Amino acid sequence: MARNNRKRRMMNQINVVPYIDVTLVLLVIFMVTAPLTNPGVVELPKVGQALKQASAPLVLTVKADNTTEIEGKALTRDQLLFEVRSQMEKDATRAIVIAADKNVKYDDVIGVMDLLKQNKVEKVGLLLQPLAN
Repeated sequence: MARNNRKRRMMNQINVVPYIDVTLVLLVIFMVTAPLTNPGVVELPKVGQALKQASAPLVLTVKADNTTEIEGKALTRDQLLFEVRSQMEKDATRAIVIAADKNVKYDDVIGVMDLLKQNKVEKVGLLLQPLAN
């Protein structure tokens, strides 16, 4: 009777050999087909062409005494907006670069950037001087 109990007991082991076989077959299929796929070709823009097409940016200067200038002319905030709008009407793709004195508060520079963004000027950046090595 003891023998019959052993035969009827369920197996609690899993045979993983078929799973390994299937995995290896899939791996071989992917290794063979991967080089045959044609990846999409992306044409990246050339730096030299982009620089030739873009006009020189309009430089807006924020001085240490919190005055703003465009091309050497001191302007109030309203005059600044009028000048920027007139420049953007001439060339809508022209970028504006803010050159701020290093002693100007960060809030003042962000305030000028925010003023430009609120008035639909999309291309606004900061002009920085690279460190000398």
